[in-house]
Amino acid sequence: MARTNVTFHSAGIEIAAHLHTPGTPASGPRPALVVGHPGTGVKEQTSGTYARRMAEHGFVALAFDAAHQGASGGLPRGLEDPAQRVEDFKAAVSYLTTRPEVDAERIGLLGICASGGYSLAAAGGDHRVRAVATVSTADPSRQFRLGADGTQDPAVFQSLLDSAARARTAAARGEDPGAMAVFPPTAEQAAALGGEHGAEGFEYYRTPRGGHERSARFLAWESVDRLAGYDAFFAVPLIGPRPLLQIIGERAVTTWMAVEAHQRATGPSEVHRIAGASHVDLYDKEEYVGPAVDRLAGFFTTHLTTRLTAPGRPVTAG
Repeated sequence: MARTNVTFHSAGIEIAAHLHTPGTPASGPRPALVVGHPGTGVKEQTSGTYARRMAEHGFVALAFDAAHQGASGGLPRGLEDPAQRVEDFKAAVSYLTTRPEVDAERIGLLGICASGGYSLAAAGGDHRVRAVATVSTADPSRQFRLGADGTQDPAVFQSLLDSAARARTAAARGEDPGAMAVFPPTAEQAAALGGEHGAEGFEYYRTPRGGHERSARFLAWESVDRLAGYDAFFAVPLIGPRPLLQIIGERAVTTWMAVEAHQRATGPSEVHRIAGASHVDLYDKEEYVGPAVDRLAGFFTTHLTTRLTAPGRPVTAG
């Protein structure tokens, strides 16, 4: 398996990506996947892990940093812009269609955590996508508004909107708008604020387990009001009749979001639970990632083995 540094543009912003390609010879262009990272993550973390593992199963896999984040361009830094994030997925599909090793008629999306939600929105509006799968599905808008477990006091998000409004006013006056810290200083504080889910996030992102220097520590305040009115699941009904697979941890507090997306599906849809796993366990723990990758490989092999040469006329690919 080989990994190549590549770039492409999304709404005029340069996107940094890793192209993972299988090490075995092929008789022709291969099926390909766009792999998106969790919120605040980068391509060197869990999305890179899944891209590499899918390449080992014979897929070309493109893991990229979202605009305004990681090694990609875009100002302000740390901006979580739902519309841009969806555009990043579509731009990544466009890039893959230009690659000689990729069969442009056999492209799928794989989104992890926040990218799970964004990949659903992107697939709904882009008919070049033949199949979509997610791991630890999350809609960042729902998570900000309602909390990871869906039970957050509404006053919490209202307070964040107050801070975002003050930041916009400060910026308009030429003052420093500041930024919103993603994690508190200690694991204990993360657990106090976000329970087990918060503690797990801290352990992955802020320790040697999964931490990376370009993983976001702060988000631009305007991320909050951009997320306020967004719904990553609005386009799920448009995905059908194309297939959807969501892989979630049996213990994940975010399960309710995957269930909601599943209920909106109009085509073949499956929620596959990994026994014993939490949301973050599926980022890097082999006892959970291994079974998830096996299920993903089977799903994409099944649904990307044919290509459309004309509307409604699938043919078996070589």
